Amino acid sequence: MSTNSVMKDPNHYANIYNAYEKNPKKIRVLDSTLREGEQHPGVSFTNKQRIQIAWMLDYFGVDQIEISPVVSNDHKEATKTIIKQGLKADIVSHGRALKEDIDVSLDCDAKWCAAYLGISDIHLKDKLRISRDDALSRAVETVEYAKSHGLKIRFTVEDGSRAEPEFLLKICKAIEEAGVDRISLPDTVGILRPIGMYNFVKKVRDSIDVPLDAHVHNDIGFAVANAFSACDAGVDQIHTTIDGIGERTGIPPLAEVAVALTYLYKSPNDFRLDMLLDLSRLIEEYTTIKPYDSKPIVGSSAYKHKAGTHLAAILRNPAAYEPIPPRAVGNRRRIVFGELAGKTGAAYLMSLLGLKKDDDSAKAVAAGLKGLRMGDLIEIPLEDRLEKIINDK
Repeated sequence: MSTNSVMKDPNHYANIYNAYEKNPKKIRVLDSTLREGEQHPGVSFTNKQRIQIAWMLDYFGVDQIEISPVVSNDHKEATKTIIKQGLKADIVSHGRALKEDIDVSLDCDAKWCAAYLGISDIHLKDKLRISRDDALSRAVETVEYAKSHGLKIRFTVEDGSRAEPEFLLKICKAIEEAGVDRISLPDTVGILRPIGMYNFVKKVRDSIDVPLDAHVHNDIGFAVANAFSACDAGVDQIHTTIDGIGERTGIPPLAEVAVALTYLYKSPNDFRLDMLLDLSRLIEEYTTIKPYDSKPIVGSSAYKHKAGTHLAAILRNPAAYEPIPPRAVGNRRRIVFGELAGKTGAAYLMSLLGLKKDDDSAKAVAAGLKGLRMGDLIEIPLEDRLEKIINDK
């Protein structure tokens, strides 16, 4: 490839390392903001908010939207209303592995339901107080009951990453024979590292044919990495929430997952990535949970540039320090002037102020900014049309 061709795609050589397949498979997204997200401390949506979030997630392009009608009458009414909207995404009615919870899903007129059951020894002994045989029977009966009533069902083997591997496989094979439509493999307490998640998923993938989901928690900060490690091992659906909110430290954020699927996995999804910032701001409005400044994709600092050498490069070609254009994800590029600005940044600031600029003046302004020792002084949006406004001479 010629140098000019590579310049048109600055990520070309990185893409070689990423080793894309010629025909990448589609990795689906289930968003659980209305279920897992409401388990975040302090979060409680109104029914109007739940409906709006569902509409926006559907328009964004997720494949499934999860909600728990068993939590309260309000949640049940929200589930019924959302199902009646006729959204493109599947609405997954979530509950426990109990017939009465399946009945609630049926009462909501759901087409998809989800059931979960802890299968690790600590869950069986200290939470459910049942034996492995009891758990196996309950899992199979739940799946059979859902299928006999015309439902599609996803079954979550809760805390599966800490379950005895042979029992994990025994459960998965039994519910596969019972007709389960999907199996969710969770790292419920976020204890796996990426190679561990890969091995966990691969063990199941090698033994059964049912489509698999990954539901991973972020307790040690590995949620996104583990979600994609699970994809490499054979799952075809990742669970997310907007901004990653959820129980304790949450699960993979929709923004990071959707962008990685689009740009790094070349998954043929149809996401409207320019909605990502709006989705994040919507959750901030409804919950008062503000994303930390340096949060990837939607954080306020995700596209801010400050250091002198960075400013000089960004003003000529933003791709020098931006793997993905901010406009593509609904964000905005900004440059920060202060003691780190450098000559090129100072020259750009002078041009904005209508001052005559030359090399010596720019150096003097840069030195003055450093001499003030006041840190960041001013922040200015930098639109694409202004990218190449600066010349050193």
